[in-house]
Amino acid sequence: MIQKVMDAMIDYDAKDAKRIQHFMKVYLFATMIATKEGLKGKEFLTLQLAAIVHDIGIHVCEEKYGCCSGSLQEKEGPALARNLLSKCDVEETMIERICYLVGHHHSYENVDGKDYQILLESDFLVNAQEDELSQKAIFTMKEKVFQTSSGKSYLQLLYGDETA
Repeated sequence: MIQKVMDAMIDYDAKDAKRIQHFMKVYLFATMIATKEGLKGKEFLTLQLAAIVHDIGIHVCEEKYGCCSGSLQEKEGPALARNLLSKCDVEETMIERICYLVGHHHSYENVDGKDYQILLESDFLVNAQEDELSQKAIFTMKEKVFQTSSGKSYLQLLYGDETA
């Protein structure tokens, strides 16, 4: 199922190497953190699929609004994710949770579940480098959002002692 969704998302983002590479990196960090944090079964698979499709709304946002802010992605992404996941035969209960995660992946309050927490951390690990965030911004995010020991460890390993 992961391969099917991955292929569908690559097709969806065709000719946009930056977006494809972004979700692949987020997927990898999510998988690594989830493994270390003990996620299993449907929760683990749901997280992996959410990591693949989390930014599915970007292209529509750019076309519709001329920008792709986090709140706009959260608004536009769930319906697009539902459509793609349905075509990949993902079960409805998983689609519901994935759409919820897509619709909240830039919201850092009221995090309800390890899958949500790990998606936030994984996306930030990648965005910090891609957006060339300052050490101060990285440290602030670590203090305010990061909760898993694995996510904190990867953050420190990637961005240095100032984030320790």
